[in-house]
Amino acid sequence: MHLLGPLLLLLVPEYLAFSDSTSWTFEHPKTLYAWDGACVWIPCRYSIVNRHSIDNLTVYHNYKYDNSTKSYSGTILYKNLKIRDFPPRQGRVRFLGNNRYNCTLLINPVKVNDSGQLGLRMTSKEDKWMEPIGLNISETAPPPRIELPPEIRELRDVTVTCLLNFACFEYQVHLQWSLEEPAVTSTCLSTKTVSTQSTLTFQPQWTHHGKNLTCQLWDPTEQQLLSEETVWLDVKHAPKLKIQVSPTEATVTEGESVTMTCQIVSSNPRHQGVSWLRDGAPLLGEETPTLTLPQVTRKMSGQYQCKAHNDVGSEKSEAVDLQVHYAPEPSSVQIFSSPAKEGNKVELTCISLANPPPTNYTWYYNGLKMPGKTDRTFQISEVLLRHAGEYSCLAENSLGPGEAGQGADLEVQYPPKEVITVIQNRTPIREGDSVILSCTYNSSNPRVTRYEWNHLGFQDRLLPAGLTIRKVAWDRAIKCAACNQWCLWSPPVNLDVQYAPKDVSVQVTPHNEIRSGNPVLLQCDFLSSRPTDVRFFWKKNGILLEEGKKLSFDAISPEDAGTYHCLVNNSIGQNSSKAWVLQVLYAPRSLRVSISPKDRLVEGKKAVLTCESDANPPTSHYTWFDWNNRDLRHYDQMLRLDPVTLQHSGAYWCQGTNRLGRGRSPPTTLTVYYSSATISRRVALGVGLCLAIFLLATWGVKLQRNWKRTQRQQGLQEGSSGQSFFVRNVKARRIPQAEGPHSLGCYNPVMEDAVSYAALRFPRGETDAPRPGDAGTSETRGLSPNRDDTVTYSVVQKRQVGDYENVTPEVLEDEGIHYSELVRFGSGEPPLAQEGVEYVTLKH
Repeated sequence: MHLLGPLLLLLVPEYLAFSDSTSWTFEHPKTLYAWDGACVWIPCRYSIVNRHSIDNLTVYHNYKYDNSTKSYSGTILYKNLKIRDFPPRQGRVRFLGNNRYNCTLLINPVKVNDSGQLGLRMTSKEDKWMEPIGLNISETAPPPRIELPPEIRELRDVTVTCLLNFACFEYQVHLQWSLEEPAVTSTCLSTKTVSTQSTLTFQPQWTHHGKNLTCQLWDPTEQQLLSEETVWLDVKHAPKLKIQVSPTEATVTEGESVTMTCQIVSSNPRHQGVSWLRDGAPLLGEETPTLTLPQVTRKMSGQYQCKAHNDVGSEKSEAVDLQVHYAPEPSSVQIFSSPAKEGNKVELTCISLANPPPTNYTWYYNGLKMPGKTDRTFQISEVLLRHAGEYSCLAENSLGPGEAGQGADLEVQYPPKEVITVIQNRTPIREGDSVILSCTYNSSNPRVTRYEWNHLGFQDRLLPAGLTIRKVAWDRAIKCAACNQWCLWSPPVNLDVQYAPKDVSVQVTPHNEIRSGNPVLLQCDFLSSRPTDVRFFWKKNGILLEEGKKLSFDAISPEDAGTYHCLVNNSIGQNSSKAWVLQVLYAPRSLRVSISPKDRLVEGKKAVLTCESDANPPTSHYTWFDWNNRDLRHYDQMLRLDPVTLQHSGAYWCQGTNRLGRGRSPPTTLTVYYSSATISRRVALGVGLCLAIFLLATWGVKLQRNWKRTQRQQGLQEGSSGQSFFVRNVKARRIPQAEGPHSLGCYNPVMEDAVSYAALRFPRGETDAPRPGDAGTSETRGLSPNRDDTVTYSVVQKRQVGDYENVTPEVLEDEGIHYSELVRFGSGEPPLAQEGVEYVTLKH
């Protein structure tokens, strides 16, 4: 497969062949051009309506159709032998396409006898087609074709094209222009165009008019010229002019004559008129090709040009410089610069018009010739007052000397000289006095116009050159300047002002913090004093301490802290330093505990204990202790007791700490008394305790009796028969009442809801008649005939809190409901039981 470059090319007429039928469509150039020995590249595309692929391809040269056989005959250049099998090459012919859409061919090399008609015979399953392609093969390479624009004008970009109807990848060619300008060459091989072209863009000059432009076809491999094409350039341009002058050098002496002729070097189209100009201005009345100037004068010197025009435009010739020679004119002097400042550089120049220019000069100072000065200019490197005066000069050239014109005055200026500041007051001057000063000078050019002072605090000027300073400050140097265009300052004068000591200050050693017990030195300093004889004094908190420059402390204490001033005086006055606060740092001291509102309180009130201390820096941490030196874990300055109780009674002390150390206070005692409510409660408690003891004693006696009764009842139970009985649980609230001798309950107001009672009743049977032996016993006789055989059993449940403080059980018992089982033994004779024995179990 080969990619064909889709480049933009110019097409020749009828160059594209387009075939269309009911089934086949072809695209390819109609005719292709080449020469003997070159190659032919045939770009070709086809399509079949039914989209079938071709089965066979045969390429004929100068084919013919035989109606009888209904077939084609001719020279076969290419043919596939198998269906859909297309060999890439057969002899000189290469098939570069495929069986779908591409039918591109390459014939390399081609010969002259290849000219004629090629036929592409294609067949598919259902259809067949013969497509003609023309070949034009010459013996030599045909010349390229040059295409020019309709009009070419000078200095306007123009593009020309060299076109060759040939292109083949296997045979490279090159198009070359006769002009040495960059050109762009392009090749196009497509089904529409097969060509090679070169495009040249240049800016034509008038000198290109009438010249030949050639495009050559080269074989770059053989370095051989194959063919060429030449065209004549018609460049439209304005007239090109040239002046001929007589005499040739265009140099004449004033009074001679000059002739100038304007020649037309080139004009396309023809020029229409000629005019003359001098120094760019038209010469009126001169519109002929020849200009004659009789008896020229110096004013006729200048640049001469001729001008012509045509349909393209107008053009001027190159200028001819006409030189008219004459002797120097009267000269003048130019001074740079004048007036001149003394000490600056000055340059003097002699001005004189002459042609040729002057070659020699003579200088005069105040009418006298200056020897050695022959140049047009001379310099004075540092001008002085003696250089002031009139200067003139004389110029000379090859035609002779000129005349000395009017001279020029050199003025030398300088700032005021010998400026002095004068003090008008009597001496000495005290601070606060008014001072009068004046400014004087010796000479000045130009005159003095103003005065300047270096003292900014003046308030009045008595004279133009005077200065009054009211309430003069302490000593300083003052100077003045007298000014014209420049200022000159006088030497400074010292007012020698007398004043009290200035900038009194206190210097302290050490410079960092001062701690109690360290040595400290205070020293008094000042900046200046006039007169210098001074005395020093020290004040603390406004009270005079002592005299002396230094104030020392061998071991400073907190009592030395305060505000210090240093005073320095002389015969003029006294000044004090700024207040300097002496701070002495020390650990906490003089600690004590204060109690608010007082140290004797009734319980229930509020007490605030405050730890008071003296420290610098202030105490940062407090610790509280009680009478047992126990740390109370309280670290504030105040200890609040709200409310106070009897347990708070005792001695308290505190400890204070800062970064320098710690200190402790002596103990302070807090006394707390009983309140009236507490006293009443304690009395009631004592009475209640006594009553409780009495009740316990009474209860003990009753308990002993009940125990004896229980013992008697157990005896009776053991003698009873084994009859069945009924048990009825009875729960009743115990109410305190008078107990008979058989009462087995125990009342406790706290436990009244936890006492359970059970009544056991024994029913009588027939066999339960009293036995004879029973009637004679004393116990039986003591019983009432109507007596109910009921045994009362009680269980007392004990709460978590002890209800019987004087009873401790030996064995831990269940705190639930306890029960007792009474069994009456058989019908036999029960054992004798002592009357009055009762059995009871008291659980708690």
